[in-house]
Amino acid sequence: MVHPVALPVFTFTLVISMAGCNHSKTPPLVHQQESAIVVSTSPGALVVNTSAAEFRLLPSGYLQASLLHNGQKWTLDDPAANPNPDYPVIAARETGDFVLDLDRARVSAASGRLGSGGKRIEVSSKSPSLPSLEKDLVVEVYDDFPSFALTTVSYKNVGSSEILIDRVIMQQHILNASLQEHTALPYSMWSFHGSSEAWGKDDVMQIGAKFTRANPMQTMMHNDENQTGGGIPVVAFWTGSVGEAIGHAETVPLRLSLPVHTLPNGRVNTNITLDVNTTLQPGQVYTTPLTFVSVFHGDFYEPLSLYSKMLQVRGLSLAHPTDADYQANWCGWGYEMDFTPKQMLSTIPKLKQIGLRWATLDAGWFKSRGDWEPRTDTFPDDSLQKVVKAYHDAGIHITLWWIPLVVEDGHGKDILNHRPYQLSNVVKQHPDWLILDKKGNQARATADLGALCPAVPEVKQYYKQLTERFIRDWDFDGHKLDFSYTVPLCYNPKHHHQSPNESIEAVSDVYKIILETTRALKSDSVTQACPCGTPPSLAWLPYIDQAVTADPVGSRQVRLRTKMYKALLGPQAAVYGDHVELTEVQLSNTLHEVDKGRDFASEVGVGAVLGTKFTWPDYGPRFKIVELTAEKESHWKKWIDIYQAKMLSQGEFLDLYTYGYDSPEAYAIRKDGRMYYAFYTPDKKKPWKGAIELRGLTPGNYQVRDYENGKQLGSVSAQSPKLAVEFSQHLLIEVSRLAETRR
Repeated sequence: MVHPVALPVFTFTLVISMAGCNHSKTPPLVHQQESAIVVSTSPGALVVNTSAAEFRLLPSGYLQASLLHNGQKWTLDDPAANPNPDYPVIAARETGDFVLDLDRARVSAASGRLGSGGKRIEVSSKSPSLPSLEKDLVVEVYDDFPSFALTTVSYKNVGSSEILIDRVIMQQHILNASLQEHTALPYSMWSFHGSSEAWGKDDVMQIGAKFTRANPMQTMMHNDENQTGGGIPVVAFWTGSVGEAIGHAETVPLRLSLPVHTLPNGRVNTNITLDVNTTLQPGQVYTTPLTFVSVFHGDFYEPLSLYSKMLQVRGLSLAHPTDADYQANWCGWGYEMDFTPKQMLSTIPKLKQIGLRWATLDAGWFKSRGDWEPRTDTFPDDSLQKVVKAYHDAGIHITLWWIPLVVEDGHGKDILNHRPYQLSNVVKQHPDWLILDKKGNQARATADLGALCPAVPEVKQYYKQLTERFIRDWDFDGHKLDFSYTVPLCYNPKHHHQSPNESIEAVSDVYKIILETTRALKSDSVTQACPCGTPPSLAWLPYIDQAVTADPVGSRQVRLRTKMYKALLGPQAAVYGDHVELTEVQLSNTLHEVDKGRDFASEVGVGAVLGTKFTWPDYGPRFKIVELTAEKESHWKKWIDIYQAKMLSQGEFLDLYTYGYDSPEAYAIRKDGRMYYAFYTPDKKKPWKGAIELRGLTPGNYQVRDYENGKQLGSVSAQSPKLAVEFSQHLLIEVSRLAETRR
């Protein structure tokens, strides 16, 4: 069974190979430059040294990664237990006794996956307990990615009987914080988890003595009524001195998991687990997906940024934001599902008054999901288009809320208002388009909805036509693509899939169609995808031009998810901070949720795009919490003015502070020759007092100003960038050279 990474449709297939192992297809070799990477031997190991890292390959196959910095070597990797990091589970039995023959390792030029300079190491091994299965490990390290190592493993049946492979374990690592900080507990580290497991679950977490997390990728989850799923296939761990990350390096989404748990001895175990469920006949080969291990200094930003750059070198292109993507936005969700045209239209004067020029018509405008036709009780005839025209006449752009791929199929109930789902016309007319589960039933997607299979050509064409209707015919200016997760595996026999995974792989095709069709019709548009309450999906990440912090539960998630997206999409990515009201949430993700936040500083300070969902004028007690009262209006107007004056969302986000170890929590942005810093107290209820360090200054002397309150704080130099301050909740700083004249 081979993993053909270069094919457009990503499937697993068996291949017959009678003369050696069959490897994943790689890009054609480019002109090889001289590599500075050194491969050498030491007692019991093969050592790969780059300009930034050392990778020690042990006989067990363990690849110990260390960061090289200022003549020192830093690592979290603790192979003392000598685990086998890459092994198959054969007929429910772990086969982890492979021993690499390092003396016969073959070293050559790298294949060119990540640049023209690099080294490739290939080593074979056998299992004493299963001599009929031969293992071949390939490690590639590149000069352009010196802290990054790629690996693949091939298993060949060299016997005369078939071998059943249940699953494979890849990149198993045992992490120990006390290797570098001897007084620390082994699990004393922070972590990032890219899985879309449950609405509101933190993706940045401190590891504890009993920590465990499954981290499934591209799997429909049933941990809450939203039924999330998708994810970025990366987990990362860090201390104040060093970090390590693992993940898969393919450019398409794969169903696998990256489990993390604390062992009884306090060390942290992580690996990549892939269910294979295949039988190798004699002579056949199975090759794993391409995976990686990286080392870094800092927090999750560095490995996610490196992961993104790696994917781009491998051929994945990211959409560039438009000017529209950076504009502050008001969303009509404050009026909830049963909003009226009158409410949308009555808000226009207030939007103009406080300076908002972009808006969103949110959920509740449609008859049924899948058809996406207006409700006749609230939007009869062409009244929806009239709302759009009224916004345009007022100089305000407006985007439309909807969900790709899901359909109401007559089963289940609406999680937003608990009404029974209808049977949509698209299901009546095209039942063959549906995703079916193994039993032949209509599969359940997010929010217990049915789903159309994105691998079906007619489905792709249907979403092109829907996009044209929304943008060309109805004149909307973009999309809020909500509940953007993954889709179920498709077993519909009428689709003739080679693999049920094809539905998951084709999600990207539909989002690409939506983005490209929209931009062809309106170049200055917004295509936003919201994986409500979770990290995004690799499937659609390249095909949005505005990310969103996705229903954050509090200010902390706003800040950390903004940082996550700036790493994945680039330091100047447009990241919508979502409704500011979500910076303080009670009874999260229930019908009784109360959103009462007003922490604009957690959006503005980190470079997010400002957002709100207030209601206006007074519509009674139902909307009292989000009503824009006179007192709130003053606060809202102040922050909208600050946002539009600074536009830090268009600045360059800088990775200068390590979350969990630098206190207070800090962020830095460079824009128009100045530096902007944001600091946040560990406890909102307690003021913070001490010295802050303004990192990243070039040589010179600087004046420091609190730009929220227009207050001078003093001066610093690049040689002595610390400043004594005292503040409550947050402090937002602008730093400019002393010789400058302030605008």
